[in-house]
Amino acid sequence: MKYLSFIRANEKVRDLPMPPAFNEAMGKCVDQWLKSGVVLQTGGLARSKDGIRIRLAKGELTVIDGPFTESKEVIGGWAILQTETRAEAVRISTEFMELHRKHWPAFEGEAEMRPIEFSTF
Repeated sequence: MKYLSFIRANEKVRDLPMPPAFNEAMGKCVDQWLKSGVVLQTGGLARSKDGIRIRLAKGELTVIDGPFTESKEVIGGWAILQTETRAEAVRISTEFMELHRKHWPAFEGEAEMRPIEFSTF
């Protein structure tokens, strides 16, 4: 099963210094997960000031340029996981958040996973 996993945090977290130990540990883990095939792809996202939203409300489309100051949290990064079980996907995402807890104590945020559904349309 494939999952989209993404990390959500207050955008101000980018103003915190990212500890070198965190970068090193993250690099090792991501490399290991990519080689094992449980992570197919991963990446980070630019700040919301560079984002664009297209909103549909009351039959009207509106294009909104970032930053999205009304958002309490933004998605900062993502990964596509491929695992045999839901439990394995939870384990990978938990290990990912454990890296933050252990090597970047000032970080606060959450990881969310959703199964990827395929459509035929």
